[in-house]
Amino acid sequence: VQLQASGGGLVQPGGSLRLSCAASGRIFSINNMGWYRQAPGKQRELVAKIVNGGSTTYPGSVKGRFFISRDNAKKTVYLQMNSLKPEDTAVYYCNAYVASYVGDSYGSYWGQGTQVTVSS
Repeated sequence: VQLQASGGGLVQPGGSLRLSCAASGRIFSINNMGWYRQAPGKQRELVAKIVNGGSTTYPGSVKGRFFISRDNAKKTVYLQMNSLKPEDTAVYYCNAYVASYVGDSYGSYWGQGTQVTVSS
C-alpha cells in the first residue's frame, strides 16, 4: 500500500491550498483517513481526521479554516486549507488505515509528506 501526497507549496498569509493524498496498491477497505503535520523542532500533530462514514475531527487550531474530505471511489483524501497563517508552516503527512484483503486487520500507512510554507 502506498500513499502519494501532493499539493503543498508556498502561499501568503490568508491564502489557501488544497492537499490531496491518493492510496494505491492492494486495498480491500480504507477506514480512517487523516492529515498530520510536523513543524521543525515540534512533534507530529493531528490536523484533521475523517472516518469511513464521513464524520470529521479537527483540533482547535485549524477548526473553521481547514476542511477534510474523501472520495472513496478514488481512494483519495483531501485537505482544503483556508486563511493560512505562518504557524501553519510544516510538512504535512497523510495517513490511512487500510485492510488489504477480506478478514485482514487494518494497518496504518503514511504518505511521504508535502511541505506547506506560509510566508509573505
